[in-house]
Amino acid sequence: MSPLPARRPRIVITLGDPCGVGPELLLGSLYAINRWAEVTIVGAKAGPDLIDPLVSSGRRVQWRWSNPPGGTANPPGSKAYSLWTGSGESWEPSQSQLMGHALWIDPTPEITFHDLLLGEGSAASGKAAVEAIRVGANLVMAGEADALVTLPISKAAAHQAGYDIPGHTEFLQALSGAEITRMAFVSPSLSIVLHTVHQSLRSVVEGISAESVAETLSFAADRFIQLTGKNDLRVALCALNPHAGENGAFGDEETALMEAVVQAEASFMDFGLRDETLPFQHVASPFSEGHSPEGWEIFPSKARSPISEPDLSTASHTGLELERRAGTPAPIQRPAPRFFGPLSADSLFHRAAKKEFDLVVALYHDQGLIPIKVLEPKRAVNLTLGLPFIRTSPDHGTAFDKAGLWASDPTNFLEATALAVRLAARARQESWKAEVVPAEGRT
Repeated sequence: MSPLPARRPRIVITLGDPCGVGPELLLGSLYAINRWAEVTIVGAKAGPDLIDPLVSSGRRVQWRWSNPPGGTANPPGSKAYSLWTGSGESWEPSQSQLMGHALWIDPTPEITFHDLLLGEGSAASGKAAVEAIRVGANLVMAGEADALVTLPISKAAAHQAGYDIPGHTEFLQALSGAEITRMAFVSPSLSIVLHTVHQSLRSVVEGISAESVAETLSFAADRFIQLTGKNDLRVALCALNPHAGENGAFGDEETALMEAVVQAEASFMDFGLRDETLPFQHVASPFSEGHSPEGWEIFPSKARSPISEPDLSTASHTGLELERRAGTPAPIQRPAPRFFGPLSADSLFHRAAKKEFDLVVALYHDQGLIPIKVLEPKRAVNLTLGLPFIRTSPDHGTAFDKAGLWASDPTNFLEATALAVRLAARARQESWKAEVVPAEGRT
């Protein structure tokens, strides 16, 4: 008897702020996402209803609502619908029209389009966005889906609605009870983990300590080992000061960062000697350690770039790694991650983009986000590490100024969704494929 085919992945997408570009990105992309996965959308139905009158009769995206499938379980207080989309200029399904379908769950049906103003966040839009995250995360945690994709929210609107949350990452950590989370950004050119996220630069400097940075380094390596199946990761740490402090001439924070690198390497000294030796083995994860499915990689590539080894003549302060290379054998039985730094940030990202390093740990938000947004404005995807489920997000905001203009490029949203499908495959040791077709190659 032949084996049963693997089921299709199931993705939950939260709408984000209904007054931003989220609704139009979703409506225009659903038919493409349906090639990869079954979709449940969680958000205010008022979002599409709000932009519906602004689209002419000759629009290229059509949508219709119908009753949900029988047996659909709604969270308390919500309403469910079936959403159908079409890519034609009129609602005449044909072989030439690309159709999309999703189950739509509205957790705030009391909020209608009369309560919202397109292009402006408000208490109503903030409530709709945050409650969608709550319901969407609970669906994934209940096993109703394989991954969560979140469209952007307005933090100001969420605050207006009375939700004291810095952002998605912190809210999802609270909802899941995760012990530790870190924000990562992955792209074909560069992968980055942030040590701190939404806080002032002054507080970042004041909070630098060897122990806290070592925790981020170890945790980032731990999660990426699980994610990629690659044990010998090369992890580089950004310095805080220009020229990595120039031996104290521009600040002494690098002293703590040097100690953090030593501590991070020490946390992997027993890696491979026992069954459970990853430093954060006790933290819940959707991924298991071990070999990834054949042919699997975070971003499928048609041509692989040559891998460069780090230039140790400039990889200063590499802690235990230099001691081992000097002749002290490491007490490990298999390859372990190597840590480099702290390295001057003005040259580190260029080196990482040339594949000298697999992963960069940046100390604060803009230190990591500026280079990856310059290098990969369309393909960089936000990935939350430390949650018990997969969560990805496009690397852009609500773009209130573009809402209703249908001018937003959906590529980054499609990349985030495709990555969620591939990560779900990694978690299940299956071979689901999802790759975004370049704009010039779409039909």
